[in-house]
Amino acid sequence: MDGIKKQHIIWHHATVTRKRRNDQNGHKSVVLWFTGLSGAGKSTLAHAVEEELHQLSCRTIVLDGDNVRHGLCSDLTFIDSDRKENLRRIAEMSKLFVEAGVITLAAFISPFREDREKVRSLMSQGDFLEVFVDCSMEICEERDVKGIYKRARAGEILNFTGISSPYETPDDAELVIKTDSKTLEESVDEVMKMLIDRGVIVNEN
Repeated sequence: MDGIKKQHIIWHHATVTRKRRNDQNGHKSVVLWFTGLSGAGKSTLAHAVEEELHQLSCRTIVLDGDNVRHGLCSDLTFIDSDRKENLRRIAEMSKLFVEAGVITLAAFISPFREDREKVRSLMSQGDFLEVFVDCSMEICEERDVKGIYKRARAGEILNFTGISSPYETPDDAELVIKTDSKTLEESVDEVMKMLIDRGVIVNEN
């Protein structure tokens, strides 16, 4: 049955292409994939970078782990198989945003290297920029205003990354930002510099 269905699914090629959208926007479209422990500052950094890009009239969107699980992935749990499916859906959505000419800032723990590499493999060369938001566990726990680390250590939350489930640090991230020693402003500057160096945006200074 699946085979029959797939025979009738044909990709429609639009006349308004990604290149035309990028030319109209005045910038390239990419996925900035912020990965790191809970509390490392992924969402905070992603939103701060988006604000900076918005001031430059760039087309942007932030995809945040908690927000996505309220809708697109509300049916998924935190077991490994559901985490993989969560990232698969996000990856496909991110790819569509890139085609739409949007700079997509995806902030997800995404703890496993294999899963992050699968996301990368869906994108064209240079479209996936991995940003490792590197922060010590101690600082992440200090920032934990919701008390989720404490609950995880008490066994109240299962499959919690860094406590009862591993986090695999990236081997070859395009950018590593140590948010336990850099200010938010310094961190944003590093991301913006990478985007300029890679020709995603134009340095107007």
